[in-house]
Amino acid sequence: MLILSRSEGDVIHIGDGVRLVVLSCDRKGVRLGIDAPRDVRILRGEIVVDVEQENKRAMTAQKEWLHLAPATTIRSNVVESPEPTKQD
Repeated sequence: MLILSRSEGDVIHIGDGVRLVVLSCDRKGVRLGIDAPRDVRILRGEIVVDVEQENKRAMTAQKEWLHLAPATTIRSNVVESPEPTKQD
C-alpha cells in the first residue's frame, strides 16, 4: 500500500486517465474528487463490503431453502396439433 501525505488542491494520477484531487481537508475528513473514464468502476469500500456480505447471505439462504423445492420436471405448455386425417 502506498501512503501519501497530500494537501488541499494536490493531484494524484493513477494509471492512464484516473485523476484523484484533494478538494478539502477538515475535522470531518477528506473530500476527494475523482476524474476517470466512464468505463472505470469507482465504488466506496463500505459499498463493496455490503454487497459481498449480502451476496454471501443470499447464497446461504438459497442453500437452506433448496432442499424444500420439489424435484419435479417442468413440462412445456406447448400443445401439439393432432395428426392430420386422411380424407377420401
